[in-house]
Amino acid sequence: MKAAMFREYGPPDVVHIEDVEKPVAKENEVLIRVRAASVNPLDWHRVRGKPLVMRIAGGLRRPQPSRLGCDLAGQVEAIGRGVTRFKPGDEVFGGGLDLGTCADYSCAAETAVITKPRNVTFEQAAAAPVAAFTALQGLRDKGRVQAGQQVLINGAAGGVGSFAVQIAKWLGAEVTGVCSTRNVELVRSTGADRVIDYTKEDFTQSAKRYDAILDCAGNHSLSALRRVLKREGICIIATGPDGPWLGPLARFISAFAMSRFASQKFVPFIANPNAGDLTVIGELMAAGKLTPVIDRCYRLEEVAEAIRYLEQGHARGKVVITVGANG
Repeated sequence: MKAAMFREYGPPDVVHIEDVEKPVAKENEVLIRVRAASVNPLDWHRVRGKPLVMRIAGGLRRPQPSRLGCDLAGQVEAIGRGVTRFKPGDEVFGGGLDLGTCADYSCAAETAVITKPRNVTFEQAAAAPVAAFTALQGLRDKGRVQAGQQVLINGAAGGVGSFAVQIAKWLGAEVTGVCSTRNVELVRSTGADRVIDYTKEDFTQSAKRYDAILDCAGNHSLSALRRVLKREGICIIATGPDGPWLGPLARFISAFAMSRFASQKFVPFIANPNAGDLTVIGELMAAGKLTPVIDRCYRLEEVAEAIRYLEQGHARGKVVITVGANG
């Protein structure tokens, strides 16, 4: 089978499509014929080997030969002996670290995937898991967003941000989205009550205060974000500047420190994929309350180009990889 692999650290050009052995489902796994996958910032960080802290698990000088991709949607090809929820032919979607989904086939734990809604395409389903997990868990669990609250999404046009606007609205919040000029109408179309064009207005200088901020951009200091939080407000930190050694971890450490000395809370956050929240995401998509925003679709042979585009930081919503003939 074909799979997107990288065997050295460097620019996206180090990613190649290789012939590799087709995986076999273990006892509690399903073998999935991948119909679509998506790329996430994690993929280009892994390829670059930056920040350097990421190399601790993957190899200091050279990475272990690795397949790319965390999100997928496709059809069950075979099941392990312990699998009870699926049968061959079922259409499923899901995600998790190190699934190697940019490939013809991928194995996943039975608990890592659920049935794909009939009214959702493979591309839409593959766009959702990691980004939607981040938005859902960040707002609902870390931000404790309630109906009627004021919520700001910084980076509202990106992969996580485009889901976050919709999920905040589902939770009943009044939502302000921050984005560039070209994305104002896009963010408004996802349900934002107010959209701030950051090229014309710095929201951190505004008199408006928010109950919760989901920071998907990392382009303002924590001190600046603190100025626009209410006294008991919560700022969920989903990313940070790409420093050479620790990358976003340096911002996460600063957030922990600031929370100890302020009434507002700064909460660093990395999503935790799980079947319960994947079910929530699937139900929201099936009901039309959550619609993935897809910027571009690339073929499996173009994974390097997809990662290069994502790395530029201007993607509107998600970047999707189509695998095989999708119809």
